[in-house]
Amino acid sequence: MPHQTAFALPVSRYTAGDLDNSFAARGKAQVYFAGSTSSIANSVEIDSSGRVLVAATVGLRGGNCFGLARLLEDGSADLAFGHNGSVIGQFQRGFEAMAGKVHLLANGHILVAGLHYEDTHRTLPALALFDSQGHPVRHFGDNGISVIRLPGNLSLGTRDVWLPPGVPGAEACDVQVLADGGILLLANHHFELADHVGLLIRLTRHGQLDTSFNGRGFVIVRHLLMNSWLSSLMVQRDGRIMVGGSINFPVEGLLARYLPDGRLDDSFAVDGFMAFRAEERGAQVNQVIEMENGDLLCFGSSRDPMHCLAFKLHSNGRPDVHCNGGQPQLLNIGHSGCQWTAARHQVDGRVLAVGATNGGVEADFLLARYLPGGQLDPGFAEGTCWVRTRLGRSLDTAMSVAVQADGRIVVGGYSLDGNYKAVVVRYLG
Repeated sequence: MPHQTAFALPVSRYTAGDLDNSFAARGKAQVYFAGSTSSIANSVEIDSSGRVLVAATVGLRGGNCFGLARLLEDGSADLAFGHNGSVIGQFQRGFEAMAGKVHLLANGHILVAGLHYEDTHRTLPALALFDSQGHPVRHFGDNGISVIRLPGNLSLGTRDVWLPPGVPGAEACDVQVLADGGILLLANHHFELADHVGLLIRLTRHGQLDTSFNGRGFVIVRHLLMNSWLSSLMVQRDGRIMVGGSINFPVEGLLARYLPDGRLDDSFAVDGFMAFRAEERGAQVNQVIEMENGDLLCFGSSRDPMHCLAFKLHSNGRPDVHCNGGQPQLLNIGHSGCQWTAARHQVDGRVLAVGATNGGVEADFLLARYLPGGQLDPGFAEGTCWVRTRLGRSLDTAMSVAVQADGRIVVGGYSLDGNYKAVVVRYLG
């Protein structure tokens, strides 16, 4: 009788949520912007070659500029992009700026959305378009730049000089590119200190106001004559437009849905709007994700105290009673509260959420995974469902998340260690 020999293979230490030690320095990369004194990564995307695009606020001796950088798949700077791996610029010469979102177009062009600082107190939404090597696309807007000025100064917002980066405040930036090439973006207008509204704006593919949208090119978003502030934008598969943010003082979470032509979708929730609280606390929506079946999963935070918030809704805006009894789910990590700042689908339908714990030296990156049904995923981080990563000595905050084709998770944000430093961290998926 022949003998059989069994070989014991090494036990795999692969765990979803672990730092990917093959990326940069043990999973962590600092993003380099030449000549900068500080930098904050606000958005990350993965291109078709697996490279990481980073949109940032970059501090120079003369003030803030927008930044766009590209990392190779291993986390090193792509020196062929822009100037030694990055582009630093202004939306208008002589004025400060920031970049809040980066979006890849089907033709390989790179759209950056941010804020043009009109002065020390006021902002305007702005866009810049680059080719795949970081050069401006001159036929877009004014030589590659478009600063959005609405009639009556409606697109003027308020610059937030009080809150640290990553904490929901006056400034917001989000952009989506439609199937026909049109561009949607958000703004917030303050008539005065305690009187503000959100704005949903549509532009043509060339960066000009599209007056076919609501007859004016924009919609004023205001619920029940209350103060309304927008922070997130999502286009559903059927073309309807979902916006999220907050209303009122103290704040409540706000969701609203519009039809592709800019009309309010009165089939959503109550006459197109939904406002909610979380366990009798205030709430803020920072990201809305559409699930495969059309349901919605919202991410943000509660207020007083601030805890991570997830809220599952049906496509019609009604709470899903099969998920936490139809109530927002709160997750408390750390001693000083926490929040979700962004979220992203995985190809298998599960959803990644990123954010931070709060409070000086206690502020660390957070990454969690949720199941399609809206519950935390016990298959992530060895059943903990979330991971906490400390990068520096204080104020580490994750601002954006993207997923590579191989399932690895790329998270962008910043770490405060003397000055703010833009960082990208990669986790196993």
